Amino acid sequence: MIEINKYSKDGEVIGKIQLPESIFEAEAKNPDALLYEVINMYLANQRQGTTASKNRSKVHGSSRKLYRQKGTGNARAGKLRTPVRVGGGVAFGPLPKDWTKHIPRKKKRLALKLALSQKAKEMKMAVVEDIQVEKPNTKFALNLIEKIAPEKGRKLVIIKGSDKNVVKSFSNLQNVETDRADLIHPYEILKANYIIFTEEALKQVGEVFE
Repeated sequence: MIEINKYSKDGEVIGKIQLPESIFEAEAKNPDALLYEVINMYLANQRQGTTASKNRSKVHGSSRKLYRQKGTGNARAGKLRTPVRVGGGVAFGPLPKDWTKHIPRKKKRLALKLALSQKAKEMKMAVVEDIQVEKPNTKFALNLIEKIAPEKGRKLVIIKGSDKNVVKSFSNLQNVETDRADLIHPYEILKANYIIFTEEALKQVGEVFE
């Protein structure tokens, strides 16, 4: 079993904690392909798909013929809203699109376990006894991060629930993000250089994703 350091709320090492094998020692036949598929789905689902342009039917203006077709010496003209005229509609422009992708639940869970296993094997993970603040405290959050993960790079703090005071304490720190234990995604895990769980959050991960 993989063991990682356990820290007090003041950032001092107080022991070791064993990670459950079912989640932090997961294996798959082709893990890279599975992670790519799940992360590609996640990024696609973040797209709003609201980009649009006005075609000739949506541009404001009259639809009458500008002038008679023959006898004027000019090129034949149609409507004012034609794409070839200034102020006309856009030809073949972007339209709203749904980028949503779906993937089986089992695949998503296995991908999460693979991402967590990778970080655990790299020893880029730690557990904090508890994180509690009566009000937002950036100084406390900075001190904790500097003691547990002083190296450069992104840090992800995973907590149980969504304590606003805790979230706000870490929100002002550069390259530090917080997330709920029951909503973590492989993309967020792999994007981070170091993962910090609260003890309750680690237990919840075991209960929700095992």
